Amino acid sequence: MALNRSLVEILACPKCKGTLDLRPDESAFVCPACKLVYAVVDDIPNFIVEEAQPVDA
Repeated sequence: MALNRSLVEILACPKCKGTLDLRPDESAFVCPACKLVYAVVDDIPNFIVEEAQPVDA
């Protein structure tokens, strides 16, 4: 099941409240401002800031 596009458009970074970019393969959301990656597991985004990973350099 793909992520709901209307929901994706209104999601914001839980840390800075900025815009998120969904990776093309829908595996994660990326916050360009915080440089954090929020994983999507079983079509459920994990927006727990402490579990986010840094963007690969």
